[in-house]
Amino acid sequence: MASVSLESIKRKFNNFTAIEDITFDIPDGEFWVLVGPSGCGKSTILRTIAGLETATSGKLYIGDKLMNNVPARQRDVAMVFQNYALYPHMSVAENIAFGLRMRKVDPKIIQERVQTVARSLSLEHLLERKPKQLSGGQQQRVALGRAIARQPQVFLLDEPLSNLDAQLRDDTRAELKELHQNLGITTIYVTHDQVEAMTLADKIVVLNRGRIQQIGEPQFIYAKPANRMVATFLGSPPMNILPAKYMAGNFDVNGQVIPITAKMQEKLHLREGQDFDLGVRPENILINEPHRRDSGFPESRTQKTQREEFGKLIVEVKVVEPLGRETLIRAGLPGSGVMLNVQAGADVHLRPGDRLLLEVDLSKLFVFDTETGDRLYPQFSE
Repeated sequence: MASVSLESIKRKFNNFTAIEDITFDIPDGEFWVLVGPSGCGKSTILRTIAGLETATSGKLYIGDKLMNNVPARQRDVAMVFQNYALYPHMSVAENIAFGLRMRKVDPKIIQERVQTVARSLSLEHLLERKPKQLSGGQQQRVALGRAIARQPQVFLLDEPLSNLDAQLRDDTRAELKELHQNLGITTIYVTHDQVEAMTLADKIVVLNRGRIQQIGEPQFIYAKPANRMVATFLGSPPMNILPAKYMAGNFDVNGQVIPITAKMQEKLHLREGQDFDLGVRPENILINEPHRRDSGFPESRTQKTQREEFGKLIVEVKVVEPLGRETLIRAGLPGSGVMLNVQAGADVHLRPGDRLLLEVDLSKLFVFDTETGDRLYPQFSE
């Protein structure tokens, strides 16, 4: 096992820069997840660590050894791909043992490791089968077993669960977490699925357009996103973003008013007419009362501007998604294209066209710079 350190890694393909200034240190034995939208550079980073790509500049260390010029086969890492890459003519046992045989490991040791790995992955009863006789989840476990049997310094996992169905993905994700807890091998996992990132990682590296946006523990990043991109990427349903303008001591959101608290007034440098993006997570919006489509919008609600703990918004229900234990509501601000996700209890019965009075928890409100997306409030020291 070993730590992994990247220092200002850059990778260019002709005139295109895939990743730039990638710097982080993964301590020995930790499970880190690289997450971001397609094309953000996460797989390029993983392939660079594996030696399948060559860094244009920067330094890569595994343990205390500089790896820039070390061939992939000598880096002592094991990589599991989205495509399981099993040998179809070999049995499960032969697939698991293949890497060890290539390294000319003693046959007795190979047999012991195959049995140990098979037990840990519940593959004992499948050892004589060929890959075509296995389900997708079983094939994935064989690919993991082949990597585990090598006992590498580092595991590199490139979207290994993306081909599985939802239930199997959940089950295999839990198995992966338990395996890491038992083996303690440094693991770097690439995914675009923020649920996988939140549930698996000791720390998350959020990437966008080839650059690191934020590094931290999952719950910290969820609670204190560095910018609008991170805020909207992590979380399901995602954070709501409301375009707003500072007007007469309040935030104007498409003609409706969100009060500015005294703390916001103190921390933000506000100018009349200044634009902002307000962020609020669905769980921090409360449904006050429904208004049917024929009731109109109460003027007393929309004109209320006094400062209070909750801001008020009138919205119109567009889509209702019952999810069993809760109901997800997709609602729009009247006269605009701004949509909000709202989480409600399973006993809330609504239909498209209903009007709702929402209460936004101002203590959980984020303020982002409209142009850069940087978080302006709460400030990073808070």
